[in-house]
Amino acid sequence: MANEVLTERRGRVFLITLNRPEAMNSINTPLAAALNAALDELDNDPDLTVGILTGTGRGFSAGMDLKAFAKEGPPKGLDRFFQKVCEKPLIAAIEGFALAGGLEIALACDLIVAADNSRFGIPEVKVGLLAAAGALFRLPQRLPYGLAMEMALTGDPIDANEALSHRLIDRMAPAGTSVEVAMELAERIAANAPISVVASKKTLRTQKGLNQDEFWDAQLPMIIEVFTSEDAKEGPAAFAQKRPPVWTGK
Repeated sequence: MANEVLTERRGRVFLITLNRPEAMNSINTPLAAALNAALDELDNDPDLTVGILTGTGRGFSAGMDLKAFAKEGPPKGLDRFFQKVCEKPLIAAIEGFALAGGLEIALACDLIVAADNSRFGIPEVKVGLLAAAGALFRLPQRLPYGLAMEMALTGDPIDANEALSHRLIDRMAPAGTSVEVAMELAERIAANAPISVVASKKTLRTQKGLNQDEFWDAQLPMIIEVFTSEDAKEGPAAFAQKRPPVWTGK
């Protein structure tokens, strides 16, 4: 794995760390490639159930590397992250700030844990750009429309308390402990059947914009996959025998 992104296995949890602290973990092409590789590793390893994405240094990420952008244009390859992300659950653990593309990375995750000193914003309008990596789609899904519009038009950030009050973030942690709080959440997820976890995430993400009939049709393949799996036999058997289940992800 490239130095721009560090990875660590903690049981069934995969910790992914953006590692350009000297550049506030801003996104260039090498970091985008390394992040994609880490997410592929998470998805393709049956021994991993859930990932945590965090950053080194003073904050999570300040978004696109503007110096690199001025020389060579936008980072290549990161559109894959914003559009597909990964099949397995991914938790953002934020310290300090998540700004511009950094907030868009966090919004693409499934859950967000943030330190109480964090700030969140899309300041692209202040530098003549556009929050084009999903914030203008995802922010109004989490925030009141007016607040999302204010953030987009002024470029000004909000703090962790306001973010929590509107459920932009899912958990608030004391400064310096966002990864630990995210780990507690991740371990609760990792205790469950991997195939059920992936199917639950996929079903929730798929249902947006569907009517009820479309939802049932979309869910049917996942019902068949889960209910005919080995884990669907193991779970009830373990419950009946009063023992912890041994999941295979099959």
